[in-house]
Amino acid sequence: MNADQYCQEKCAASGSSFYYSFLFLPPPQRRAIMALYAFCREVDDVVDECRDLAIASAKLAWWRQEVGRMADSQPQHPVGLALQAAGRQFNLPAAELLEIIDGMAMDLQQARYPDFASLAHYCYRVASVVGLLAAGIFGYRDERTRQYARDLGMAFQLTNIIRDLGEDARRGRIYIPQDELQRFGVAAADILNAHYSDNFTALMQFQYERAAQYYTQALAELPPADRKNQRPGLIMAAIYRTLLEEIRAAQFQTLHQRITLTPVRKLWLALKTWVRA
Repeated sequence: MNADQYCQEKCAASGSSFYYSFLFLPPPQRRAIMALYAFCREVDDVVDECRDLAIASAKLAWWRQEVGRMADSQPQHPVGLALQAAGRQFNLPAAELLEIIDGMAMDLQQARYPDFASLAHYCYRVASVVGLLAAGIFGYRDERTRQYARDLGMAFQLTNIIRDLGEDARRGRIYIPQDELQRFGVAAADILNAHYSDNFTALMQFQYERAAQYYTQALAELPPADRKNQRPGLIMAAIYRTLLEEIRAAQFQTLHQRITLTPVRKLWLALKTWVRA
């Protein structure tokens, strides 16, 4: 198995909605975006699957070194090999790859966020930076597309937080800002114990509205000249926004289950968006 095949299998095995947006790309861009996504999965898996903080920190430090080795043309991991080629072709800044790792490392350092400003910093690192790198791979001419990519990444991460609320809580992390939990009268114990209430529904409606606003804002920021090149991002937006609406329709019952879209529905949304964009 070569490096590109490794990345493709990593992407396909994750079952992520992002995979469906990659299918329509020309081979060079498809290989590059899969390498980037595989990199994100590798470093995210370190945090999610490694229970020993010292070992997880050491593994993230290894990935920081791997980014350096990529710059020196000496990567050791299949993802490093694939990402090195993508970085050369699409000018992916090493500093932004390192910022993604720094964002993942935040999960080892804190499990709560006092307010949205602190959460937004985390979201920027783990999602908006990925959006910026992806936008560069897809191609753009207008610098305003970078703001679109930042805000769309934020929208995706806020959707993930809503979808994975119960799962994350069982891992010891609650990403809903603490001041908002207090404002709506929802205790951390309510989330940990999957206790639904009118207060919880109101809290999640507030989270939904903020995420929906980021989608609206991002799509309004995308310059028409770059819309065709950025179709993969628009596919992701269509799938993720539909997921967000499904979660709302289910009254935000995400503490005891993971709400998802079927592969067929994701593929249909991808095809429809690709044709219309």
